[in-house]
Amino acid sequence: MNNIEDNIIRWLREYINNSNAKSFVIGISGGIDSALTSTLCARTGIKTILVSLPIYQNRSHLERANKHINDLKNKYGNVESLEVDLTKTFDVFSSNLKSNELANANSRSRLRMTMLYHIATIHKGLVVGTGNKVEDFGVGFYTKYGDGGVDISPIADLLKSEVRELAKKVSVIPEIIEAKPSDGLWDDDRSDEDQIGASYNELEWAMSYLDSDAKEDDLSDRKKEVLKIYLEFNKKNRHKMNPIPVFKKNI
Repeated sequence: MNNIEDNIIRWLREYINNSNAKSFVIGISGGIDSALTSTLCARTGIKTILVSLPIYQNRSHLERANKHINDLKNKYGNVESLEVDLTKTFDVFSSNLKSNELANANSRSRLRMTMLYHIATIHKGLVVGTGNKVEDFGVGFYTKYGDGGVDISPIADLLKSEVRELAKKVSVIPEIIEAKPSDGLWDDDRSDEDQIGASYNELEWAMSYLDSDAKEDDLSDRKKEVLKIYLEFNKKNRHKMNPIPVFKKNI
């Protein structure tokens, strides 16, 4: 991780300088991924807009998000913030449709994406993704056209353990570093591990194991279970990670 911080910041600067954009727009959840991503964007010196989009938000998540936003605004003069409460919008949306818990969770994410792009259009901004490698390319743990709908992804090649390491290095507030990972899309406080059935460390092991030519002869029952969990998520979410299928008329 010696040069990764500088390399990402340089990449962000080069990308935005080669585009017509003037700012970075990032949804802040109170989690470590969005905290690290927004800190790296802030360190570019380019206008960085941090957006809090509560929808029946867990109080602890919102408090962490606000504390992080204030921390960055105090440190960097190029950082601005907005809060847009989408609870009433979500209520109107969901009350007119048949729904279930998963549909509601995904709709929350997609409403937030819509608002981020609305803000980005006003400020000539790029919507910055906050997904890490395990989520984006391992288990597909994100909402298609929700938090997966972004312009650039600066930390999508970092494992969760690398995200934690770099977050400490750039002085993300301790409350966020110590918080259990959660997407914040549900009415309760369930964590990512509760939803997936495996920790990020276990998922990283599964990714490494499957990519390696050297296989263990005798896996523990837990490792076998983690592999099964990983492969099931990878398979069912492959549609998110692959390009959209296009019919080719001349084949």
